[in-house]
Amino acid sequence: MYPRSAGNTTPAPSESRCRGGPENIAPRRNVPGVTDSTTAPNAANLSEPNRRRSPVGRTLMWVGIGLGIASVSVAVGLVAVRVALRREAPSDETADRIQALIDEANNLIKTLDEKKQS
Repeated sequence: MYPRSAGNTTPAPSESRCRGGPENIAPRRNVPGVTDSTTAPNAANLSEPNRRRSPVGRTLMWVGIGLGIASVSVAVGLVAVRVALRREAPSDETADRIQALIDEANNLIKTLDEKKQS
């Protein structure tokens, strides 16, 4: 298709696709205000390595989140267990009888005080 001459070293388009030639690479564009991040450091490039150098802060944050979730889970579990185990005390006949005697004694004392006053 494309005849090669002695001075033409550019391969035909079909040849470059097979070999992965330079035509497959997008040409660089010079855009005003945009620099190559690998060669020209700017504020964004300088702050990024600092974040990656100190993973301790991120680790502590995730440990704190994990401990918070664990604490909430334990608290909810304890509340659930306490609610499940809470039962009304069974009625004790002896305690009921003692309370009835105390009430009767209080009524007798009140009656005696009324008779004494009249």
